[in-house]
Amino acid sequence: MRVVLACDHGGFQKKCLILEHLQSRGYNVTDFGSYTPDPVDYPDYAIVAAESVARGENDRAILVCTTGIGMSIASNNVEGVRAALCFNVEVARTSRSHNNANVLCLPGKYLDDKTALEMVDVWLKERFRRGRHKRRMGKIASYASLHRTFDKERLKGHAHIAVERKPR
Repeated sequence: MRVVLACDHGGFQKKCLILEHLQSRGYNVTDFGSYTPDPVDYPDYAIVAAESVARGENDRAILVCTTGIGMSIASNNVEGVRAALCFNVEVARTSRSHNNANVLCLPGKYLDDKTALEMVDVWLKERFRRGRHKRRMGKIASYASLHRTFDKERLKGHAHIAVERKPR
């Protein structure tokens, strides 16, 4: 499984812990930064990581910021991404089994290390259960495909966060 990690300054310490943990377990991990605890803007990291999942370059992403909220909001704006902000092991498990989340967002400030690593392990191992959950996810995907617009004109002046989409 190919996993990408990204964080802002608020999630830097937790991301480093998760990176070491995943590498020790043999995961193919790509670290998209941030690489220091210096202040940065979370959308710059969340969007690039989420795009790599949407394009199929990575299977899953784990994003960490202070609360997890910013990373979740930013990554959920990438077509094909289902990001879940999780705060305990059971929510992380359910985000995969019921919602087929492909991006896990964690609150670096509000999780102890042991719980964070347990959440990561459970989330990466859990499978989507399909059944009634597949029907529900299909309804969300249908709505998104009907209402999502990608208007490059609106992005003018925001090139610092716009990521060109490659054809699938």
